Amino acid sequence: MLTKRIIPCLDIKNGRTVKGVNFVNLIDAGDPVALAKQYAEVGADELVFLDISATLEGRKTMLEMVLKVAAQVNIPFTVGGGISTVEDVDALLHCGADKVSINSSAIKRPILINELSQKFGSQCVVVAIDAKQIDGKWVVHLAGGTIPTELELFDWAKEVEQRGAGEILFTSMDNDGTKEGFANEALAKLSALVNIPIIASGGAGSVQHFIDTFIKGKSDAALAASVFHFGEIPIPTLKQELKNNTIEVRL
Repeated sequence: MLTKRIIPCLDIKNGRTVKGVNFVNLIDAGDPVALAKQYAEVGADELVFLDISATLEGRKTMLEMVLKVAAQVNIPFTVGGGISTVEDVDALLHCGADKVSINSSAIKRPILINELSQKFGSQCVVVAIDAKQIDGKWVVHLAGGTIPTELELFDWAKEVEQRGAGEILFTSMDNDGTKEGFANEALAKLSALVNIPIIASGGAGSVQHFIDTFIKGKSDAALAASVFHFGEIPIPTLKQELKNNTIEVRL
């Protein structure tokens, strides 16, 4: 049985880790390289870095940061933000990233998923999907959750799997930042629909929320930011509690 994964997410702006609510009121959460090293040491299974400004300057910063992180950690890490070409991915993987996360670029040009999985292998390709419920439908959004699209969550999830995505990182915009739990109903439906791992994102506020997303949401991994960055839930404590609830984790 595959173990469930705990994944801290680091939003990067101008080379620093930041955390806000709905992408505003950003506050500094520390140096990403130091945080990454710390997370690897306390038992995080993977890391995700998202370049939320993703400017040309940010891209350069990201490559330098990826090199530094790769030198410090021994766990897989994913990088996302502003990735739109095979060349972007090639550069990041050469600097030491294990996977890339694409979102808006995949929506604008779905064939990119095929290109990346064919060149680098599906295990490298994570498609991030940000969606919120509108009139009873899960509507996919792009550009950091600011622009609604015509896409519906479950149809898009099936398409990205068919195109070669290795994992889906689903963020419920309704739950994000609320600390009231993950969108487990949608997550369970996603898990039943596709045969690739689903990473739950948006809503973590307590240890019970992680237990619930693995049991009720059938999630393969759970991603969170502020509860880890600000020490609200220590990863070793979380993993022990998951183990106590018969959820297989790597201790």
